[in-house]
Amino acid sequence: MPQKKTTTNDELEFRKVRTPREGEVLGVVVQMMGFDRLQVKCTDGKTRLCRIRGKMKKRVWIRTGDIVLVAPWDFQDERADIVWRYSKGQARWLEDNGYLQGI
Repeated sequence: MPQKKTTTNDELEFRKVRTPREGEVLGVVVQMMGFDRLQVKCTDGKTRLCRIRGKMKKRVWIRTGDIVLVAPWDFQDERADIVWRYSKGQARWLEDNGYLQGI
């Protein structure tokens, strides 16, 4: 009987890596400011004060040094919302494929 090939969690992770869409940039969490606010250094060279969106607050834990996807506000460019947090494997994939240039 032929053996069925199983996929590991790492393989599934790389298939599901979310890349930045229009109006979104990648960033690294520099400092936790308290409550739901973070200081994030973005790939476009700016440091923004970001907030964790309401639907992410209790589901995803973000720490200093994590790679996150940020959506800058239209009316105030120095502020943004955190849209996504990447796992260690996904962050390594982003770095290997050149998405983290400028951080």
